[in-house]
Amino acid sequence: MSKTVVRKNESLDDALRRFKRTVSKTGTLQEYRKREFYEKPSVRRKKKSEAARKAAKKRKW
Repeated sequence: MSKTVVRKNESLDDALRRFKRTVSKTGTLQEYRKREFYEKPSVRRKKKSEAARKAAKKRKW
């Protein structure tokens, strides 16, 4: 969980910008989107295998 405390004399926009930066660095939003819906283990394995195949093909070129 990312936590951002608004500093003294800091605008809300600056605090929001810092919060967004920390969320993107930690990968919180991507993790949330990945787990938003249940994914069966077989589907998860299939996606992982497909991604590995795609990466290998990309490395080959």
